[in-house]
Amino acid sequence: MTRLRLKSKITIGVLFLFIMLLLVSILGYYYIDRVNRGSRAILEDNYESVEYSRNMLRAMDTWGLAPFTSQQEFEANLKKQEQNITEPGEGKPTQSVREYYELLKKGDSSRIAAIRTELYTIMGINMRAIVNKNEAAMETADKALLYIAVISGVCFLLGVTFVYNFPGYIADPIRELTEGIRGIAEKKYEQRLHFSSADEFGELATAFNTMAQKLDEYEHSNLARIMFEKQRAEAVISSLKDATIGLDNQNTILFANNEALQLLNVSDKELVGKAAAEAASRNDLLRFLLEKGQGGPVKIVVNNRESFFMRETVDIFHEKEKIGYVIILKNITAFKEQDLAKTHFIATISHELKTPLAATDFSLQLLDDERTGPLIPEQKELLSSIRSDNRRMIRMVSELLDFSKVESGNIQLQIQPVEPQQIVQYALDTVSKQAESRKVNIRTTLPPEPVQINADAEKSAWVLVNLLTNAIRYSSAGADVELDVLPTGTGALHFSVRDHGKGIDPAFRNKIFERFFQVPDSDDAKGSGLGLAIAKEFIEAQGGTIGVESEPGKGSRFWFALPLNKA
Repeated sequence: MTRLRLKSKITIGVLFLFIMLLLVSILGYYYIDRVNRGSRAILEDNYESVEYSRNMLRAMDTWGLAPFTSQQEFEANLKKQEQNITEPGEGKPTQSVREYYELLKKGDSSRIAAIRTELYTIMGINMRAIVNKNEAAMETADKALLYIAVISGVCFLLGVTFVYNFPGYIADPIRELTEGIRGIAEKKYEQRLHFSSADEFGELATAFNTMAQKLDEYEHSNLARIMFEKQRAEAVISSLKDATIGLDNQNTILFANNEALQLLNVSDKELVGKAAAEAASRNDLLRFLLEKGQGGPVKIVVNNRESFFMRETVDIFHEKEKIGYVIILKNITAFKEQDLAKTHFIATISHELKTPLAATDFSLQLLDDERTGPLIPEQKELLSSIRSDNRRMIRMVSELLDFSKVESGNIQLQIQPVEPQQIVQYALDTVSKQAESRKVNIRTTLPPEPVQINADAEKSAWVLVNLLTNAIRYSSAGADVELDVLPTGTGALHFSVRDHGKGIDPAFRNKIFERFFQVPDSDDAKGSGLGLAIAKEFIEAQGGTIGVESEPGKGSRFWFALPLNKA
């Protein structure tokens, strides 16, 4: 037996509705045409005969008053009547009218009464015909209304039944299929579809049930392996030396290894499976770890001993979609202790070196004094070289001392209202000799109105001296260095030092403030690489910002901003 496809069923249903509509239209047209034809026949056949008879009667009424006009009207209407004989029995009285009229024209006026009688007979025949035809037309119209009403009612019932049932026939399987797919998505692999139809929906149900069965078999066949893999993953996570906490997209804690549980001082049951906000409300350390934007080492007391950890947050993705994240606490206590020991060592060595270096510099000044005896040119040249090396060593030792203070967090700041002119003047006095020796002109622009900033004058001046020194070093002879001090309009004062040297390559621009970093092939390759790093620490410690703008071949502009005094 041939099975009807879904497309064929839809086509048949629509074709059926079309045929029913066409049948109603044809039937209505047929009966309306019949009624129209009957009405036209009444007008053409009977009503005109009545009109002709009425006109001839009027001519008879005026026969004695206007014989010529009445005769013309009578003859014209009589000819029309003789051409419009349509009813049985209408021909004889018409012929009689003709005969009596011919006698009347010959002067027999006694025929007028007979003519009237025959005309009334014609009118009576046509009036009865009008009544009969009207009744027939009414009967036809009633019959047409009845047939159209019956067929329309049948079409309406069938159409309503079709419209009510057919969408469900299409939508119900789709709805069941949607529910089935949702069930499969929720891993309810026992889900099945049962469609009684043998069309595309039946085939779809068969394919869906086969898929669900295969998934069910796959799920059960791999369940033991999946559980084993889960246990193995948990064992790997527990064995990690770094404290590790995993959360999903809803901030539900999925796992925490032994190191994390020990640091948080909670049990596995109190943490795993709980909402992060709920667990953090009872644990200050967890609340701190969940806060975003907290950088730097985290100090945690473990077994009455300070330990340092570096927090790292790693997002977990599956098929390019984020499914959760992991918080890792790396124990950097040993590195912190080594770093602290290094800082103390640098501070000690720098302090021990600074005293003999200062004494050596003083001795070199004494040797250069004419009062200690004249020196030959070769000795002066050698003395100048030793003094240059000694001062470079003093500068490097000073930077190392400042660096050790920064590393240990022992920067002593004396923040107070300061006029920027004081800082600028101190810096200009410090670098004036260097600028003169290099023939570099420093152009200064100060605020148009008196202002004050909240800053440590000594540390800020040190930073400005460092920036000016670098600008002079990288400027050619006769070049200008621009020092601009202007308000930013955002509650800060902007110090800017611009040179017209060779600039900084974009590849090194983001590293310029890192410790011990030096731009390759720079003129300051013998420096320590700590000046800008210390300057950054000094400015940020005062609540300011520092940065650089540079293009190769167009020079560089180093700047820092310090908050204005609002008092």
